Amino acid sequence: MSAPLEDARTDAVARVASLEAQLAEIVETASASSGDDEHDPEGQTIAYDRAQVAALLAAARHDLTEIDAARARVDAGTYGVCERCGRPIAPERLEARPAARTCVRCASLRA
Repeated sequence: MSAPLEDARTDAVARVASLEAQLAEIVETASASSGDDEHDPEGQTIAYDRAQVAALLAAARHDLTEIDAARARVDAGTYGVCERCGRPIAPERLEARPAARTCVRCASLRA
């Protein structure tokens, strides 16, 4: 396995665990507070925090899924090959984005 890919997976797993803990704490705080959001000055803050952490958690889980897919490509011998054009993905791109599925050229065509 490539070191950047394994480092990215370690970071993603840590982010998921941290965000899951944050979300659990927010949910616990919300359940311990009054259920009257209309008159609770913290109600909007708790709802916003919960939504923000939930979105970050979804993104971290997506990153982990992409990294695991990249690991599968390593096992299949297709890691570092653009899924769109079949050309090699530049090592610099893989270092910056270890789970990249496309070369820079094809990635820019999607944008």
